[in-house]
Amino acid sequence: MTELLTAAQMRALERAEIESGAVTGLALMERAGQGVVDAIFAQWPELAAPLSADTEEGAAADVAQSRRRAMVLCGPGNNGGDGFVIARMLKARGWAVDTFLYGDPARLPPDARANHDRWAAENPVSLLVAANVQRAPRPDLIVDAVFGIGLTRPVPPEVDKALAAGGDGRAANLPAIRRVAVDCPSGLNLDTGMVQRGGGPVDPDFGRWPATVSMADLTVTFHSPKPGHYLGQGPALCGVLKVVDIGLGGDALERGMIGVPPDADRVRLVEPVHMGRPLPGRIWPGALIAKARHAGHKYDHGHVVVFAGGVGRGGAGRMAARAALRVGAGLVTLVCPPAALQENACRLDAVMLRAVRGPEHLGDVADDRVTGFVIGPGMGVSERTRGFVRSVLARRAGDRDWRDPVVVLDADGLSSFAADPKSLFEWTHARCVLTPHDGEFARLFPDLAPSRRGAMSKIDAVRAAADRAGCVILLKGADTVIARPGGGASLHAAAYDRAAPWLATAGAGDVLAGLIAGLSASGLAGDLFNVVEAAAWLHVEAARSFGPGLIAEDLTEELPKVLRGIGL
Repeated sequence: MTELLTAAQMRALERAEIESGAVTGLALMERAGQGVVDAIFAQWPELAAPLSADTEEGAAADVAQSRRRAMVLCGPGNNGGDGFVIARMLKARGWAVDTFLYGDPARLPPDARANHDRWAAENPVSLLVAANVQRAPRPDLIVDAVFGIGLTRPVPPEVDKALAAGGDGRAANLPAIRRVAVDCPSGLNLDTGMVQRGGGPVDPDFGRWPATVSMADLTVTFHSPKPGHYLGQGPALCGVLKVVDIGLGGDALERGMIGVPPDADRVRLVEPVHMGRPLPGRIWPGALIAKARHAGHKYDHGHVVVFAGGVGRGGAGRMAARAALRVGAGLVTLVCPPAALQENACRLDAVMLRAVRGPEHLGDVADDRVTGFVIGPGMGVSERTRGFVRSVLARRAGDRDWRDPVVVLDADGLSSFAADPKSLFEWTHARCVLTPHDGEFARLFPDLAPSRRGAMSKIDAVRAAADRAGCVILLKGADTVIARPGGGASLHAAAYDRAAPWLATAGAGDVLAGLIAGLSASGLAGDLFNVVEAAAWLHVEAARSFGPGLIAEDLTEELPKVLRGIGL
């Protein structure tokens, strides 16, 4: 797992390292600038070579024959100081560099002021306004070092116009201008993944692309990624994301996070990585898949009961049931209304099937050996569904030599309580996992919905919801957030090289609910939160493995290939 540090946490760690005497602010700024320059040439090796008039690019560009040109836009804080270091290093490599500063140089922080003065002693620095940017020679590269991790307000209009004035390089068949953002494209809030406008934050769910931030081709950040690189609009705006090590030690060192509950203070990114190094699949997530580690009979690996809907509404339950069985549950039973028995019997073989009339008959089909439930997909929003949810949540281990059954509540199992969420939270417990999408989340936690949460990040909203419900909550999306009571949280992002757009298909969430139940039902399963993280990762891996054209049924059929691929 990789830590995702908020802006405040990152600043505190840098300050502590400087105050300890381990490093100076100027040294950190120098390392950051060098890291950005190295990342630029690693991303675009052709920029490291002189520009030749013999090439099509060289002939089209209005620059000196052997020189590349950069436009470096600097801001009023330490991000701007990084920009002046980058300008100096590019010039040392033979580039022509035009620099622009927003604000008064005399008001720059000390380290940024030192790097500004070092550059300005030999090179002009223009005021960052649209007119000046438009008059400058066309660059090969634009470096956005205006606003970094700390921005929580809208970008000033004059900066907005200047950022837009650089052009996109598509006119007149000219080569594209590469855009590099230092920490983030100016205007992106790295705690929330949202962009501020004058009227408030832009809700990423509505796809409204604001004029107050420009998209980068490459974003270079330092020490660790930040939540906003993965939340909301972050991935779309940042382009390629690279993280540069600037040598922070002490408390800045990443904490061990594999196989342990989440840290209440630091959010972690769900991925098979430890201390920056990839992990073998048999370590993670393999160690969380009980059947891959232990032999035994089927009941050692748990019995999952999945509830299905009535006639013509059983598909969601069947997909959840197959996912639970595929991922390792010892046995799975689908329960449905009597009228739907024949329909489901025609579609199921390895999954067992029982009919149940109502919540009062649950004991007839679910004995004490049941260790997991999935309830909600396809059941319908009704008092009957509410009754089943309450009956399932009331089943506790008591004096039995077994843990409480895990209960995964999804879809209609959640929406059935939209009129009275508190009545659900009176029953939920630590072995319960809620898996809402944004709409279902808004019905249960209306004050924490995107339109109501204000400046609160999605991560903090899910943390607050987990505290209120007293259980684990997984809020689905390309930026899936998982939280448990007490503040522990993680982020699973289907973004950058893990993008899985084909996963936006009906039924995919039902499969995820089954994966969670199947992985967690075994008595040999690990910590529930860790298992939920593994289920989210496997869900996306199956989608990525299958690729274009994916429908929900494909996920469970692709899972064996994924498990073999990680060495199980």
